[in-house]
This record gives sequence, C-alpha cells and structure tokens, in this order.
Amino acid sequence: MHRRRRTALTVSAALLAAAPLLTACGSQAHPGAAAVVGGDRITVSTVQAQVADVREAQSSSEQSAQLTDQSGQLARAKLHGLILDRVLDRAAADAGVTVTRAEIQEMRKSAVAQYQGEKGLRAAVLQERWLAPDQIDAFLREQIQITKLGQALGADPSTPEGTKAIGDALTKASKALNVDVNPRYGTWDNQQIQLTDYKAPWISQVTEPAQAAAEAGA
Repeated sequence: MHRRRRTALTVSAALLAAAPLLTACGSQAHPGAAAVVGGDRITVSTVQAQVADVREAQSSSEQSAQLTDQSGQLARAKLHGLILDRVLDRAAADAGVTVTRAEIQEMRKSAVAQYQGEKGLRAAVLQERWLAPDQIDAFLREQIQITKLGQALGADPSTPEGTKAIGDALTKASKALNVDVNPRYGTWDNQQIQLTDYKAPWISQVTEPAQAAAEAGA
C-alpha cells in the first residue's frame, strides 16, 4: 500500500511492530494451551480458529496464492497477537488507560475513508497484517491503546526516549503476566515483546531504540 494512504494506521501500528518459563504448556499442567498469560489459558483451538479465519479471507482474494505464501508463520503471528493483547491490556490498566467502543468505531470510520472504503481497508490489513475482517476491530483497539499509553506516560513515540518509555512499560507488563508459551510456538521474549521464533515488524520500532539506549548506557 502507498505510504500516503496509511495515515490512520501508521503511528501506533509502527509501535506495535515492536518471565522465566514455568511448565511447558504442552505438558499435563496446561493441556490444550498454546500459552498461559497471567494465569489465563490461550487455547490451541483459539489460535487455530484465528488462522482459519485468515485463510478463508485469503482464499477469497484475487491474490490468494501470494497472500498464503507470504504468511507462512501465521499460527505464530496469531498467538503473538493474542499474547500482545493481554500485555497491552495490563500496561494500559497500569497507566489508567481505557478504550471505548466509540473510539474504535471512530478510528474504523477514519480508516475506511482513507482506504477508500471497507473493501480497501480489508484488503490492506489482510495483506499487511494478516487480519481477517472480524479481527480488524481488535487491531484498531490495540492502536488506540498504544497511542493513549504513550500519552499517559508523556512519551513521544517519534523519539528514542519515547519509544523506550513505551517499550519499558510493555516489558514491565509482560514480566508481570509471566507468559508461558507452548514450546511448539517458541518462547516469549519480555524485552522484544514477541515470540522468539516470530519477528513482528510492528514491534521493532519500540524494542530496538530501547535496546540501543540500554546498550549506550552500559
């Protein structure tokens, strides 16, 4: 998609690009779980359902083969998103941040307008974010959360200091939730805020400046 058409989805989407394990989720302690976050199970069936929704959307696209080829890590991407949802919820709660349904609807309205209709928006997020239509609102909610989190922290996401502050808040929340991932999906990295075997492009702009700042101060 052309950069000029991404206005509604860029600032916080760029940010979203960016605890020791206890018992493996595939063990008897957490049967059927893809991950356990803050004591709550994310089931394998939940991950599989999200993957199936995306595959169905891809199969209906004129670029079906290309989209499918480009999303080989789809299961890990979906688990990453489900964990990130909970990490953001914890970080937002710690900062006193809330998101209303009206805010999500307003952002979707803006995105639909900028992508020249609902069809354009759906095509864009399917290609760039591997999102099915029924997953778009959750993604928009994440964007609002990360933007409001930055505001609550007084952090400017366009600066290294701002991205470090947001990254630190996410890391703190991630550690508090003690994320425990089924080894088949990899492990969770609290500093990178992502699965070790899956690189989420929208997280990198948070974690990389934060790491650079930490190394500079070492």
